[in-house]
Amino acid sequence: MLPVSEVEAIILNLVKPFNPEIDSENLPLSQALNRILAEDIKSELDFPHWDNSAMDGYALNYDDITDVQDLQNFKLAIASEDIPAGKAIAQSLKQGECVRIFTGGMLPKGADTVIMQEDTERIENLLKLKIKPTQGEYVRRQGEFIKAGTTLLKAGTKIGATEIGALASARCQEIKVYRQPKVALISTGQELVSLENSEALQSGQIIDSNVYALSALVQQVGAIAIPYGTVQDDQEILEKIMEQAIHNADIVISSGGVSVGDYDYIDEILEKMGADIHVRSVAIKPGKPLTVASFTSIHIVNRSEDRILYFGVPGNPVSAMMSFWRFIRGAIAKLNGANEIYWHPQFIQAITTEDLHAQGRRETYLWGKLNYIKGIPTFQPTHNYSSGNLISAIGTNAIAILRVNQTYVPAGDEALIMLI
Repeated sequence: MLPVSEVEAIILNLVKPFNPEIDSENLPLSQALNRILAEDIKSELDFPHWDNSAMDGYALNYDDITDVQDLQNFKLAIASEDIPAGKAIAQSLKQGECVRIFTGGMLPKGADTVIMQEDTERIENLLKLKIKPTQGEYVRRQGEFIKAGTTLLKAGTKIGATEIGALASARCQEIKVYRQPKVALISTGQELVSLENSEALQSGQIIDSNVYALSALVQQVGAIAIPYGTVQDDQEILEKIMEQAIHNADIVISSGGVSVGDYDYIDEILEKMGADIHVRSVAIKPGKPLTVASFTSIHIVNRSEDRILYFGVPGNPVSAMMSFWRFIRGAIAKLNGANEIYWHPQFIQAITTEDLHAQGRRETYLWGKLNYIKGIPTFQPTHNYSSGNLISAIGTNAIAILRVNQTYVPAGDEALIMLI
């Protein structure tokens, strides 16, 4: 068994990110949510485009009030024309004059400071200041956020709502993103029945839930799931399905068939097909049986990619999902050109509400729910850690990790938590 950290490093070293020139497409901005940017985008505009007000108030020239000591008897003349957002006035402020301005309004020439209306008193066409503002207060300067020609977003950025808003502001109607990785999914096992045929469920049989759970996980990370259905433990049939999957996908995930049973054929078939097997088991609980293999272009006809990755995960549903959360989603992120922060799981410390136990021989992953109680991250473990009990994983959003040789974390202490 290899350590978890070593397996993660092996997998990431095997992944060659997509080529931005070949493995990319141009999309309308409205369709780019959760996609990965394939090239840097520079802003064509200054942000803000011009000096503008950050408050409803009055724009003035600070020089007019620099030497004022007695605010009680000092007043500024108010220009006749207000400045709402979206309107510019051609004339400059005269000496001793201010102008009513609203949030987002463009500062007129000669103005460099805004005093908010709550700090003023208007007396007909004169303005009395209750306080003396600082120079430049409540003014958003042209180019203060970003200058034209500066990189707005870097390649590898995941496009979320704020990125879409910023790109729209920068007049980007279309952007270049990496194509979505294609992930083939194969479920193996004599006991499995597809959901479509579940009415014929017999004693000893179970419904194939892995294809649905893994498809959902694949889609969550921005890839395309290609289910190849449920395959019985027939070596010849399984080999044909695996060949099809390898030729049609960037990554293949099969569940089941990677342990040491008489019907566990995955590793044997991979070796027959010329795969390089890099991992056969990992010191993790659950999820010990894990096959990581690769096919080079030598073994695959008419493929431009240098390497196709194959993951054989355990058949137990929670084990299969754990393998995905810990190892496979990072591989998909790197393949898809995402920034390195997406390659690795996110870890935090949280208070566990109950005792956590492990045998200590393998890195142990205990699933549960992370909440914030009075701002403090708090982990509530589930009460059944059978890797075959998918029901116990409902609502899971975090995993407590006990390292090798760590057997106990008492309730009220901090535990290492992996966010999922």
